[in-house]
This record gives sequence, structure tokens and C-alpha cells, in this order.
Amino acid sequence: MTAATSRLKYAIASFLVVLLAAGAVALLFTLRHAQDARSTWFLALALAAGAGLLAAALMWRALTHLQQPLYSLIRSAERIGQGDYSRPVEVQRREVVGELQQALERLRGHLRQSTINKSYLHSLLNSMTDAVFLTSPDGVIKVANAASCKLLGFSEEELLNRSILAVLDERERTDFDLQQAAHETRETLVRTRSGQTIPVSFTGSRIDSDDPQFQGNIFVARNITDRKRAERRIRYLARYDALTKVPNRMQFHHVLQQTIARALRSGRVVAVLYLDMDRFKEVNDTFGHGAGDRVLEVLAERLTRAVPRETVVGRLAGDEFALFVDALPADADNRGPIAQLARALLTEVSRPFQLNQHEIFLTASVGIAFCPRDAENVIDLIRNADAAMYYSKQNGGNTFAFYSPEMNAAAVERLMLKSKLRRALERDELEIRYQPKVDLRTGRVSGAEALLRWRLPGHGDIPPSQFIPLAEETNLILDIGEWVLNRVCLDYRQMQAQGGDPGRISLNLSLKQLRQASFILRCRSVFRRHHVSPTAFELEITETTLMADPPRTVRLLDELYAMGLHLSIDDFGTGYSSLSALQQFPIGTLKIDPSFVRDATDDAGDATIVRTIIEMGRSLGMEVIAEGVESQAQLQFLRIHGCHYGQGRLFGEASTVGELLALLAKQVSGAEAPFVHLLRDDAAASRSA
Repeated sequence: MTAATSRLKYAIASFLVVLLAAGAVALLFTLRHAQDARSTWFLALALAAGAGLLAAALMWRALTHLQQPLYSLIRSAERIGQGDYSRPVEVQRREVVGELQQALERLRGHLRQSTINKSYLHSLLNSMTDAVFLTSPDGVIKVANAASCKLLGFSEEELLNRSILAVLDERERTDFDLQQAAHETRETLVRTRSGQTIPVSFTGSRIDSDDPQFQGNIFVARNITDRKRAERRIRYLARYDALTKVPNRMQFHHVLQQTIARALRSGRVVAVLYLDMDRFKEVNDTFGHGAGDRVLEVLAERLTRAVPRETVVGRLAGDEFALFVDALPADADNRGPIAQLARALLTEVSRPFQLNQHEIFLTASVGIAFCPRDAENVIDLIRNADAAMYYSKQNGGNTFAFYSPEMNAAAVERLMLKSKLRRALERDELEIRYQPKVDLRTGRVSGAEALLRWRLPGHGDIPPSQFIPLAEETNLILDIGEWVLNRVCLDYRQMQAQGGDPGRISLNLSLKQLRQASFILRCRSVFRRHHVSPTAFELEITETTLMADPPRTVRLLDELYAMGLHLSIDDFGTGYSSLSALQQFPIGTLKIDPSFVRDATDDAGDATIVRTIIEMGRSLGMEVIAEGVESQAQLQFLRIHGCHYGQGRLFGEASTVGELLALLAKQVSGAEAPFVHLLRDDAAASRSA
């Protein structure tokens, strides 16, 4: 501003100098030549020069008077611009400069506040983890935060001035209404720079303002990929078994219901096969639940491979699986093809399983039911197939059976027994019978085995083979086992008090009892309560129980043996214990399974097994007891090969404590041994032979 004023002053001064010079020359010339004819023209020129001189003088004066206020105003503005408001200014300028100072201060404050608001808004938007887009009313992006750039893979410059529709997947754009989207939350897909689609929760809101410049929309996009993945996982787990990856019970029922509906409309037949592993619990008890889970995984894979591709295989519970075959002809006997499929399944299941360098052999039981012949709905069809499966299991397992109405009645009875067994202890329906153990060398009673019986009013005696598995399923076996031990101790004291010598009483021990943490303490407590010595009792353990977690079992049996209890292996020969494993345990007695004794006189293989067990037991210093002795020929065979003791119907049925006491009293009185006559008959039969 100062330089411009200087240039103006310089131009005016130059012009004035020229005018003054011209005026002076003209005036001098006029004065000298006033008498000439041309004097009039020169006079006019002189007057013009004088007027110009006068005008120049007046302009210079005006400029001189204007220069000071301009300089003052310039200096004031410069001081105000430098923030100096303390210097005094001219009195006539004070009010003007004061207003200018206030205006500039307000301007500076507004600029500072605007800058702070903009920076704060920018920082706030970029600190959000959700993508935020600010758009104009027509959907053009004006602001995009850092999260939106990270989500889509674009820079902020690339997103600005693009339509909000551009960030959506092509399939979502056709249904996108900008006005509606600005008032709702919806799920949609956005497409990234690389072409990937990402599910987002898209929330819109309008920005209302009196100033059209600030009107528009704000959209917030939240990445919901993890939530969608979790929802898919939940839906999967709701329909499929997480372990075996096959449909679970709910999904299997759903698909089967749809198949049945189609079959009934089209006049076709559906076959359901219900499969349950035999003695699968022993795998869990022996090798742990991890090994059991691995068996189920392999089993599901085998079943899936063994059936046609369109066949649905499902896991209904535990080790129970089911599958169905549809579109079977209604005018044909479908039992043949389904029986062939069942045999293929059993063959596939019976192949050995490899578990932790162990080879395990398992079998299964299969039940088969047809729709519409056996049932026309899912619940009844599966229930009937289950009843047929249980029938197969009762017949020894590793087989299949077709459903018949009688099986359903048996299943109902089994359920009824399970319910009534819970009240058997309370109602005193259980009782103990004693099977004498006979010395095959003398015919004397050397002890007895305590056998549990259930006398159910209105049904008679329920055999242990029927209710013991039910007791193990419901964990009632623990309460029943403790009741048996108390009852046997009471009977033993009674026989002792009445002069009988019961010898050694044996009791069966289940795996659940052995696994009970307080089992040994409970045994000690019972013996102490009844004042009987543990040496008077023998615990019978199956090979399967013995081999369940051998290191732990050895410790438990050592403690029981240290108490004075004798230990025996029940049903020896039916399990899978080796001789080296057998030597780890403090076992004193081997009991030969009745299935070998029954055919020992007729089957060369069974005879060899019996002889081998007797010889092995004797060589290990163990007593050998043969169970299931029912004929004189069996008795003769056992005596010839040196078996120590025998049990079975040949020596009478299992007796009450009173009947056993009568035998013992006769024996104590010095009379002839109760069963010596059988030994004489055996000798006579041997001589006649």
C-alpha cells in the first residue's frame, strides 16, 4: 500500500514539473512579443499554462493533505495485524480503528473455532471402528473416515464424490432406496477394491439443517463377518453332530419326516436301520472318552462309505446311529436287499479299530423297520427299529433283526423294569441266593457265590442278566452293590452264629463299583460295622473290568488284597487279557466261563480251552473253578484234568441262606460230605466206560 502511494506521488510530481516549465516559457514569450498578431494565441497559451499551474498546485496540496491520513490508516492496520493494540492513534481515527480491531478479533476467533471443530470432527470420525460415510442429499460421498477406507481398500480421495451405491455389491444396488436407507438399519454386502464381498450392517440417518450446505445423510457400515460365521456355525451345530459330521437326531428326524411324506404320496417304501455298538462302554472305560470319540468318528466314516451316496446317516445319541433307504418298491419283498445292506454294515463295523497302537474289535446290533408296514410316522418308525435293535443285542449282538410287534412289547417291559428297579431297594424286593462251591476232590462245600435276585411282585423272579444292565445304565449298581455287601455280611454272621462254616463267600464286582472313588473306604466301613474279616470274602472281577486302565486297577486291587480280600477273574477266557498282563494282578482264582464247560465233552476246541486254563492256573499257583457244571460227564472231564472246584446245577440250584446253612451244618457235624456221592457216581461211570 505504501509503494503504490509513492508511485502516485512520483507521477503527479513529474506532470506538475512539465506543466510549470511549459507555462513559464509561454509567459516569457508573450511578454516579449505582445504586439505581434500572434500575441493573442500566446496569451491564451499563457493563461492555460497558468491555469494548469494553479491546478497542479491545488492537486499537490490535496495529495499532501490526504497522504497523512492514509499513512496513519496503513500504520494502524499494520499494528493491528501484528497484534499491537496498545499504541495511541489519532483522536479522529480512534472509533474507526477500535471497530476495526473488534472486527478483526471476531474474525480471528471464528477462524480458530472453525479450525478446532473441523479437526475434532475429523479425529472423531477416524477413531471409529465402523465405516462412516457423510453424503449429500443425493447420496454423493463428501466425507469417508479411515475405517471405511480400510474396509473397502480405497483411499479417501478415491471415495469422495462417488455415489454411496458404488460401495455396494452389484446385487444389492437394484433394491437400494436412498430415501428409505437413510431411515433404517439393514444387512447388505459391500464390495472391496479386490472384488471381495463383505457382509455389513448398514445404518442410515438424515442430517437436517436450515443451511442447505449442511444437509445430507450419514451412513454407518459395521463389518458382521464374524457374526455371520458364528450364525452359520450355530445353524450347523443345531442340525449336525459336531464329532461325526453327520446329521444329529433333530435333523435326521426332519429329513426322515419329509421322506416319509413323499413315500406315502408316491406309494413307495422307506426302510430305517437302527445301529448300536455292542459293549462300546468298555472302550470308554478302558481307553478313555477320547479313544471312544475317535471310534465314533471312524464308525461314521465307515457307515457313510458302506451305503449308497443318497442314503442319509445320522447319529441319534452316544453310540447309536440310524440310516434310511427310500424309494423302495411297494410290490416287492424288500427284506432281501435290506438284509444284504445290514450284513455289509456289520462287516464294515467289525473291522478292527486302531487306538493308540492297540487293535480293537467291535461289533454292532442292527434293528430294521419299514414304512408304512411297521409305522407311518417318524417317532413310531424309529422306536420300532430301536426295539428290533435291542432284540438283536439280547441275542448276542453282531446281528440284525426285522421288527415285529412282540419286540415292542419287550421294549415297553424293559422301560417299565428300569422304572421299577429304582424302587426295588426301598420295597425290599431284592434278595441273595447262594450257589455252593464244591471241592471236586472231596465233595465238600468250600464256599459259595452270592447271587443277586429280584423278586418283582406280579412278575416273579427277574434274572440278573435282565436287570443288572439296567442298573448299570442308571448308576443304581452302586447302591445295589453296597446293599449286597451289607446283606452278605449279615448272612455270614448268621451262619457263623448257628455253627456253620461258610468258607469263602464270593461277590461280583462291577467296573462302576471299582471306579467309585470311595469304594475301598466303603468296604472297610462295612466289614468293620459287621465285625467280619475281609479274608472270608472273595471279589470276582471280569477280564474286561480287570483290563480297564490296568495301572490304576493294579493299585486298587493291591489295596483290596492288602485288606485280606481274595480276588478272582470271572468268566475267564471270554476277554482279551494276556498272560503277561494277568501276572501283574494279585489274582488267586480263575473261573472258567460256563460256555466252555458246557461243550467241553463234545467240542474238541472247548475241551482244549478248558484244559489250557486249568493247566495255566495250576502252573501260576491259582485255584481253578469251573462254572456251569450240569452233567456227570462234565464233572468227570474236570476231575480228570485236575480242576479244583466246580459250581452248577449238578450240585443243586442256588439256595437261600437257610438252605446253605443246613448243608454246612451237616458237613460240620462229621457226616458225609454233601456231594461225595456224585464223585462215587463219577468213578463208577469212569470204570464202566
